[in-house]
Amino acid sequence: MLHTVAIRGYRSMREVVVPLTGLTIVTGANGTGKSSVYRALKLLADCGRGEVIGSLAREGGLESVLWAGPESTGGARRTGTTQGTTRVRPVALELGFASDDFGYLIDLGLPQFAGPGSFFARDPEIKREMVFAGPRLRPSASLVRRIGEYAEVADDSGGGFTELTRALPVYRSVLAEYALPELAAVRDRLRDWRFYDGFRVDSDAPARTPRVGTRTPVLSDDGGDLAAAVQTIVEAGSDDLPRAVADAFDGAEVSVAVHDGIFELQLHQRGMLRPLRAAELSDGTLRFLLWAAALSSPRPPSLVVLNEPETSLHPDLLAPLATMIRVASAGSQVVVVTHSRAMREHLDSEDSSEIELTKEWGETRVVDQTMLTAPPWDWGKR
Repeated sequence: MLHTVAIRGYRSMREVVVPLTGLTIVTGANGTGKSSVYRALKLLADCGRGEVIGSLAREGGLESVLWAGPESTGGARRTGTTQGTTRVRPVALELGFASDDFGYLIDLGLPQFAGPGSFFARDPEIKREMVFAGPRLRPSASLVRRIGEYAEVADDSGGGFTELTRALPVYRSVLAEYALPELAAVRDRLRDWRFYDGFRVDSDAPARTPRVGTRTPVLSDDGGDLAAAVQTIVEAGSDDLPRAVADAFDGAEVSVAVHDGIFELQLHQRGMLRPLRAAELSDGTLRFLLWAAALSSPRPPSLVVLNEPETSLHPDLLAPLATMIRVASAGSQVVVVTHSRAMREHLDSEDSSEIELTKEWGETRVVDQTMLTAPPWDWGKR
């Protein structure tokens, strides 16, 4: 299980260290940085897929996502005026996590030289990567470390490091280049994380269109394979989804019709002479079924992150949705980003924790967190 996620230099997050539990609710007013937590976790996952450079490019490039305030906000808090200061650290976007077994840190910075005539002079460079054991980065806990193009791995004696390479491209993660057990463990974990940021439910939404079905243990991001995912859940023997649908829609039942290999979702409701096809469902009903399929996966991930799942749902659907989230948290670690008070109340339990974000002088901070109460974390140096 993840214990800590650390973010430094990303959007409004000058430096934030977030503690995580089995079910973590991230809340706060609009503009406090909730979506940035979601995006930062996605960037970490992209490191495992070797896609973090491309993901940053789609956000406008590294310079567009970097913290735009002063390196330290102490002066602004004392004087009431924000002014630039002399930098002590290099310009960087740093992300990391710590879990029961392994931790990981990546440090991305501005490019030095992409090559003569290169069109990729704005691509960020990977300055550092660290894989470590335990809750924080320490020299004695380091397992793999990479500085620029140089990478090394801790040797079996525990007293030194063995060189891996001196020519690792600065745009390639060490996770994607080597098959060492430590790297494979971190890479596989990051690739296993799942993210759901709402679903399209308009008339042309992928979930409304019948399509060829194959066994689908993981619902896609756009929900286009909803019918196949529902059938996979049903054949796996789970009753979580049918129970949630019946609870939400007064005893309704969901099924899948198949014609020449084309799968189409159907909802059977009391008082109706025929089932309703996905194309006929209301937006809220379809969105609820999409969340139900995402949360009832027969192959639960180590981490699933949900961004404002309550959006466009009737208040009566929040309780059954929260029940599904709590059930899912028994098999996966779950992070829910929400500003809905009702959703927070429905999710509140002995096994959940709430992280409230606020913004002071443009900087995202965790409410009531101090240096003494923040999780232990060490960024190290380039």
